[in-house]
Amino acid sequence: MALTLYPAIDLKDGRCVRLKRGVMEDATIYGDDPAVQARLFESVGFKALHVVDLDGAFAGRPINATAVRAIIAACHIPVQLGGGIRDMASISSWLELGVSRIILGSVAVKNPALVRQAAKTFPGQIIVGIDARDGMVATEGWSQTSTLTATEIAKHFEDSAITAIIYTDIARDGMLSGLNLEATEALAATVAINVIASGGVAGVKDIVRLREASSRHSNLVGAVVGRAFYDGSLAPKTALAAATC
Repeated sequence: MALTLYPAIDLKDGRCVRLKRGVMEDATIYGDDPAVQARLFESVGFKALHVVDLDGAFAGRPINATAVRAIIAACHIPVQLGGGIRDMASISSWLELGVSRIILGSVAVKNPALVRQAAKTFPGQIIVGIDARDGMVATEGWSQTSTLTATEIAKHFEDSAITAIIYTDIARDGMLSGLNLEATEALAATVAINVIASGGVAGVKDIVRLREASSRHSNLVGAVVGRAFYDGSLAPKTALAAATC
Protein backbone atom coordinates (compact mmCIF):
# COMPACT_ATOMS: atom_id res chain seq x y z
CA MET A 1 0.00 0.00 0.00
CA ALA A 2 1.36 3.42 -0.96
CA LEU A 3 1.83 6.01 1.75
CA THR A 4 1.34 9.76 1.54
CA LEU A 5 4.36 11.66 2.84
CA TYR A 6 3.86 15.13 4.28
CA PRO A 7 7.00 17.31 4.40
CA ALA A 8 6.81 19.48 7.51
CA ILE A 9 7.19 23.25 7.48
CA ASP A 10 7.24 24.45 11.09
CA LEU A 11 6.96 28.21 11.52
CA LYS A 12 8.55 30.31 14.25
CA ASP A 13 8.90 34.07 13.89
CA GLY A 14 8.02 33.70 10.21
CA ARG A 15 10.90 31.32 9.49
CA CYS A 16 11.23 27.60 8.80
CA VAL A 17 12.55 25.82 11.88
CA ARG A 18 12.72 22.41 13.49
CA LEU A 19 12.48 21.81 17.21
CA LYS A 20 13.76 18.95 19.30
CA ARG A 21 10.97 17.36 21.33
CA GLY A 22 8.92 20.52 20.93
CA VAL A 23 11.26 22.76 22.93
CA MET A 24 10.94 26.27 21.49
CA GLU A 25 14.33 27.32 22.87
CA ASP A 26 15.96 24.50 20.92
CA ALA A 27 15.03 25.64 17.42
CA THR A 28 17.21 25.14 14.37
CA ILE A 29 16.50 27.67 11.61
CA TYR A 30 16.45 26.20 8.11
CA GLY A 31 15.22 29.14 6.07
CA ASP A 32 13.82 32.66 6.15
CA ASP A 33 11.31 32.12 3.34
CA PRO A 34 8.70 29.38 3.97
CA ALA A 35 7.17 29.93 0.54
CA VAL A 36 10.46 29.00 -1.14
CA GLN A 37 10.62 25.84 0.95
CA ALA A 38 7.04 24.97 0.00
CA ARG A 39 7.81 25.34 -3.71
CA LEU A 40 10.89 23.19 -3.30
CA PHE A 41 8.93 20.34 -1.73
CA GLU A 42 6.31 20.61 -4.45
CA SER A 43 8.92 20.55 -7.20
CA VAL A 44 10.38 17.29 -5.86
CA GLY A 45 7.02 15.58 -6.22
CA PHE A 46 5.26 15.71 -2.86
CA LYS A 47 1.47 15.85 -3.09
CA ALA A 48 0.72 17.68 0.18
CA LEU A 49 2.38 19.80 2.88
CA HIS A 50 2.18 19.75 6.67
CA VAL A 51 2.43 23.25 8.13
CA VAL A 52 2.49 24.11 11.85
CA ASP A 53 2.36 27.57 13.40
CA LEU A 54 4.56 26.87 16.42
CA ASP A 55 4.13 30.32 17.91
CA GLY A 56 0.39 29.93 17.49
CA ALA A 57 0.39 26.59 19.29
CA PHE A 58 1.86 28.23 22.39
CA ALA A 59 -0.19 31.44 22.12
CA GLY A 60 -3.49 29.70 21.45
CA ARG A 61 -4.14 31.80 18.35
CA PRO A 62 -2.63 32.07 14.85
CA ILE A 63 0.63 34.04 14.84
CA ASN A 64 2.40 33.20 11.58
CA ALA A 65 -0.54 34.02 9.31
CA THR A 66 1.57 35.96 6.82
CA ALA A 67 3.91 33.02 6.28
CA VAL A 68 1.02 30.59 5.93
CA ARG A 69 -0.66 32.78 3.33
CA ALA A 70 2.62 32.97 1.41
CA ILE A 71 2.88 29.17 1.40
CA ILE A 72 -0.68 28.79 0.12
CA ALA A 73 -0.03 31.32 -2.64
CA ALA A 74 3.30 29.76 -3.61
CA CYS A 75 2.26 26.18 -4.27
CA HIS A 76 -0.53 24.19 -5.87
CA ILE A 77 -0.64 21.16 -3.58
CA PRO A 78 -2.89 20.74 -0.52
CA VAL A 79 -1.73 22.29 2.74
CA GLN A 80 -2.79 20.93 6.12
CA LEU A 81 -2.36 23.44 8.92
CA GLY A 82 -2.17 23.24 12.70
CA GLY A 83 -1.12 25.43 15.61
CA GLY A 84 -3.34 27.73 17.65
CA ILE A 85 -6.56 27.01 15.75
CA ARG A 86 -9.18 26.67 18.46
CA ASP A 87 -12.51 28.08 17.30
CA MET A 88 -14.91 27.72 14.39
CA ALA A 89 -14.18 31.22 13.08
CA SER A 90 -10.47 30.44 12.66
CA ILE A 91 -11.21 27.07 11.08
CA SER A 92 -13.63 28.59 8.59
CA SER A 93 -11.29 31.48 7.80
CA TRP A 94 -8.30 29.28 7.01
CA LEU A 95 -10.34 26.94 4.83
CA GLU A 96 -11.70 29.92 2.90
CA LEU A 97 -8.13 31.16 2.42
CA GLY A 98 -7.13 27.89 0.78
CA VAL A 99 -5.94 25.55 3.53
CA SER A 100 -7.02 22.03 2.61
CA ARG A 101 -7.27 20.45 6.06
CA ILE A 102 -7.18 21.81 9.61
CA ILE A 103 -5.30 20.03 12.39
CA LEU A 104 -6.89 20.37 15.83
CA GLY A 105 -4.75 19.33 18.79
CA SER A 106 -5.23 21.07 22.13
CA VAL A 107 -8.89 21.76 21.43
CA ALA A 108 -9.49 18.04 20.86
CA VAL A 109 -8.67 17.53 24.54
CA LYS A 110 -10.26 20.66 25.96
CA ASN A 111 -13.28 21.08 23.71
CA PRO A 112 -14.02 17.86 21.81
CA ALA A 113 -17.54 19.09 20.98
CA LEU A 114 -16.00 21.81 18.82
CA VAL A 115 -13.98 19.21 16.93
CA ARG A 116 -17.12 17.19 16.27
CA GLN A 117 -18.94 20.29 15.12
CA ALA A 118 -16.09 21.26 12.81
CA ALA A 119 -15.87 17.75 11.33
CA LYS A 120 -19.60 17.78 10.64
CA THR A 121 -19.52 21.28 9.16
CA PHE A 122 -16.38 20.71 7.07
CA PRO A 123 -16.41 17.00 6.10
CA GLY A 124 -13.06 15.61 5.00
CA GLN A 125 -11.18 18.67 6.21
CA ILE A 126 -10.63 18.12 9.93
CA ILE A 127 -7.70 16.18 11.40
CA VAL A 128 -7.09 15.49 15.09
CA GLY A 129 -3.49 15.87 16.19
CA ILE A 130 -2.63 13.51 19.04
CA ASP A 131 0.76 14.39 20.50
CA ALA A 132 1.87 11.98 23.21
CA ARG A 133 4.57 12.07 25.84
CA ASP A 134 5.04 8.63 27.47
CA GLY A 135 1.63 7.71 26.12
CA MET A 136 -0.15 10.73 27.63
CA VAL A 137 -1.56 13.46 25.41
CA ALA A 138 0.16 16.86 25.59
CA THR A 139 -1.44 20.23 24.77
CA GLU A 140 -0.62 23.94 24.48
CA GLY A 141 2.35 23.44 22.19
CA TRP A 142 3.30 20.38 24.25
CA SER A 143 3.91 22.55 27.31
CA GLN A 144 1.16 20.78 29.29
CA THR A 145 0.39 17.10 29.72
CA SER A 146 -3.17 15.87 30.12
CA THR A 147 -4.45 12.85 32.04
CA LEU A 148 -5.70 11.19 28.85
CA THR A 149 -3.95 8.55 26.80
CA ALA A 150 -3.61 8.71 23.05
CA THR A 151 -5.95 5.74 22.70
CA GLU A 152 -8.62 7.36 24.86
CA ILE A 153 -8.61 10.50 22.72
CA ALA A 154 -8.66 8.50 19.49
CA LYS A 155 -11.57 6.33 20.54
CA HIS A 156 -13.52 9.38 21.63
CA PHE A 157 -13.61 10.50 17.99
CA GLU A 158 -14.27 7.04 16.55
CA ASP A 159 -17.85 7.92 15.65
CA SER A 160 -17.11 11.45 14.47
CA ALA A 161 -16.49 12.66 10.94
CA ILE A 162 -12.80 13.53 11.34
CA THR A 163 -10.74 12.49 8.34
CA ALA A 164 -7.53 11.38 10.09
CA ILE A 165 -5.40 11.34 13.22
CA ILE A 166 -1.80 12.51 13.21
CA TYR A 167 -0.01 10.64 15.97
CA THR A 168 3.24 12.21 17.19
CA ASP A 169 5.63 10.72 19.72
CA ILE A 170 7.03 13.86 21.34
CA ALA A 171 10.12 12.13 22.72
CA ARG A 172 11.19 11.29 19.18
CA ASP A 173 10.11 14.43 17.36
CA GLY A 174 13.06 16.17 15.75
CA MET A 175 15.50 13.63 17.20
CA LEU A 176 16.07 11.44 14.11
CA SER A 177 15.69 8.42 16.40
CA GLY A 178 13.16 6.53 14.29
CA LEU A 179 9.38 6.31 14.35
CA ASN A 180 7.63 4.80 17.35
CA LEU A 181 6.08 2.26 15.03
CA GLU A 182 4.85 0.01 17.83
CA ALA A 183 2.70 2.76 19.37
CA THR A 184 1.55 3.97 15.95
CA GLU A 185 0.46 0.49 14.92
CA ALA A 186 -1.29 -0.03 18.24
CA LEU A 187 -3.29 3.14 17.69
CA ALA A 188 -4.18 2.15 14.13
CA ALA A 189 -5.35 -1.23 15.42
CA THR A 190 -7.61 0.44 17.99
CA VAL A 191 -9.62 2.73 15.71
CA ALA A 192 -10.92 2.69 12.16
CA ILE A 193 -9.86 6.29 11.56
CA ASN A 194 -6.94 6.89 9.20
CA VAL A 195 -3.65 7.36 11.08
CA ILE A 196 -0.66 9.43 9.96
CA ALA A 197 2.63 8.76 11.76
CA SER A 198 4.82 11.60 12.99
CA GLY A 199 7.92 12.12 15.09
CA GLY A 200 11.38 10.71 14.62
CA VAL A 201 11.62 9.66 10.98
CA ALA A 202 15.35 9.19 10.50
CA GLY A 203 15.83 7.49 7.16
CA VAL A 204 14.38 5.36 4.41
CA LYS A 205 14.07 2.33 6.70
CA ASP A 206 11.37 4.14 8.66
CA ILE A 207 9.37 4.65 5.48
CA VAL A 208 9.82 1.04 4.43
CA ARG A 209 8.78 -0.26 7.86
CA LEU A 210 5.75 2.00 7.88
CA ARG A 211 4.71 0.86 4.43
CA GLU A 212 5.02 -2.76 5.54
CA ALA A 213 2.90 -1.96 8.61
CA SER A 214 0.25 -0.44 6.35
CA SER A 215 -0.26 -3.89 4.81
CA ARG A 216 -1.39 -5.02 8.26
CA HIS A 217 -3.39 -1.88 9.02
CA SER A 218 -5.08 -0.35 5.99
CA ASN A 219 -5.84 2.83 7.96
CA LEU A 220 -2.13 3.55 8.43
CA VAL A 221 -1.91 5.92 5.49
CA GLY A 222 1.09 8.22 5.74
CA ALA A 223 3.82 10.02 7.64
CA VAL A 224 4.96 13.54 8.44
CA VAL A 225 8.68 14.01 7.80
CA GLY A 226 10.67 16.98 9.05
CA ARG A 227 14.28 17.10 10.23
CA ALA A 228 15.34 14.09 8.16
CA PHE A 229 14.69 16.08 4.99
CA TYR A 230 16.28 19.29 6.26
CA ASP A 231 19.39 17.61 7.66
CA GLY A 232 19.83 15.38 4.62
CA SER A 233 19.57 11.99 6.31
CA LEU A 234 16.65 11.17 4.00
CA ALA A 235 16.57 12.31 0.38
CA PRO A 236 13.07 13.41 -0.65
CA LYS A 237 13.05 11.38 -3.87
CA THR A 238 14.28 8.30 -2.01
CA ALA A 239 11.49 8.73 0.51
CA LEU A 240 8.86 9.10 -2.21
CA ALA A 241 10.09 5.98 -3.98
CA ALA A 242 10.04 3.97 -0.76
CA ALA A 243 6.53 5.17 0.04
CA THR A 244 5.08 4.03 -3.27
CA CYS A 245 6.95 0.86 -4.28
